[in-house]
Amino acid sequence: MNNSYLESLLQKHKNRGIVVDANLLLVYFLGSFNPQLILQYKRTKIYTLEDFYVLCQFIKYFDRLITTPNILTEVSNLSTALIGQTREEYFKKFKHMVTMLDEKVVISKKAAENKHFEKYGLTDTVIVELCQEKYMVITDDFKLSGLLSSLNIDVINFNHIRGYIWSIG
Repeated sequence: MNNSYLESLLQKHKNRGIVVDANLLLVYFLGSFNPQLILQYKRTKIYTLEDFYVLCQFIKYFDRLITTPNILTEVSNLSTALIGQTREEYFKKFKHMVTMLDEKVVISKKAAENKHFEKYGLTDTVIVELCQEKYMVITDDFKLSGLLSSLNIDVINFNHIRGYIWSIG
């Protein structure tokens, strides 16, 4: 991904907002609670602290962070392995962070009628339905980014921007 293409996508979607896929939203939520947990938690061990900070800078660029109930449910479910006081404190932070999101609903029946439903499942198909001609997506899911790209939905695969030093703004 070249810089001019990335910059054009960023400018195009700055005011519209960005959809963050569940895995990266988990990194964002968990890291916002305690960055060190990213390195310890089984669902996020593949990410580095640098990944978290790059993701934060990237998300902060946009005026709105768009999500869906499906994405939030996945993030919540992926977070349930936290235990004890850590879990309770995390979900307090989770509750606060949810209030800062712009949550959009795509009816499950509509998503299930999408021709990609059987292959990609509910959450990814909801993302497809939501983002057509509206929002850009950031994901580290190669399969999803390929689908979105093939449908001319603006998408950035996080793996392509890992390690970038963000000086956008």
